[in-house]
Amino acid sequence: MKNMSPIIPVSDPNCQVKSWKNLLKSAIKDPIQLLSEIGLEPTDLNFPIAENTGFAVRVPQPFIDKMQLGNPQDPLLLQVLSQQAENLAVAGYTNDPLEEHASSAPGILHKYHGRVLLMLASACAVNCRYCFRRHFPYQDKVASGKQLQQSIDYISEHQEISEVILSGGDPLMVSDSQLSLLLSQLNQIPHLKRLRIHTRLPVVIPQRITQELCNILATSHLNVSMVLHINHANEIDELFTSSVKKLRDSGIQLFNQSVLLKDINDNVSVLAQLSEQLFAAYIVPYYIHLLDKVAGAAHFDIPKAQAIELVEALRNRLPGYLVPRLAIEEPGEKAKTIIA
Repeated sequence: MKNMSPIIPVSDPNCQVKSWKNLLKSAIKDPIQLLSEIGLEPTDLNFPIAENTGFAVRVPQPFIDKMQLGNPQDPLLLQVLSQQAENLAVAGYTNDPLEEHASSAPGILHKYHGRVLLMLASACAVNCRYCFRRHFPYQDKVASGKQLQQSIDYISEHQEISEVILSGGDPLMVSDSQLSLLLSQLNQIPHLKRLRIHTRLPVVIPQRITQELCNILATSHLNVSMVLHINHANEIDELFTSSVKKLRDSGIQLFNQSVLLKDINDNVSVLAQLSEQLFAAYIVPYYIHLLDKVAGAAHFDIPKAQAIELVEALRNRLPGYLVPRLAIEEPGEKAKTIIA
């Protein structure tokens, strides 16, 4: 049930909005500058960086602040620093690993029964180098303007849809006022029960969780949940924890999904610490995914057998509610495939 406490007034909503938007605008886009921010030179790395991969570097300062100074193996740095390995063609890794480029309607991906993805934004606050949508043709697929109304009409006409999942890009890249307008439209569709928001923005810019946003979500009659994307316990700091507390206080259910990444979190102790830190922040460790085989990310992949061993070791170490389900998303399947 949602928290029924009174909505907290927003005395100056523009102040908070400018804060997160300014942080977004000032995100680091040069890999050399990114290294310099944490006291490193390219020669400190055991791999060559890439300044041109066709997928820009973008890292906001709050995420950089979580990195370890002088550590070339920092697990957060390795997720966002471009490498020459991204330019290698590797068999089996494609631009559209989940076969998503053909959408059901403008801004809509209707892959699973009863729920649809609404592609609300074309960009993210951070460009994770393993992103399975790094080649996605957002210019043709995002629901905006007239396309957004077509997306709403599609949802209204399909009465089997009970859940809308806001995705992108990152749906929290749009303003609070835009989200408020969208929710007012979704609230009028009688067969909708749930709204889910998939986002990494609260992790990389915790200031994005404004009180205005919390108020908007709290006043919806839909059951609202937020699925965060956190791969390592170092991503969970005091600023993030205090920000997501505002979501919990507004009755928003919080889940997490991770991706298994070579040399970043392919270690049972690292995964156990992540689950512990998530639960301490009242976030349910829900899914851990095998890497989607997207072109440019093969160097992050680990074997399926190793992934199963990691999750089995995690299950032996933690109570069941702290063990995320190991899953893979396969094109054409009616649901995620649970592996362990």
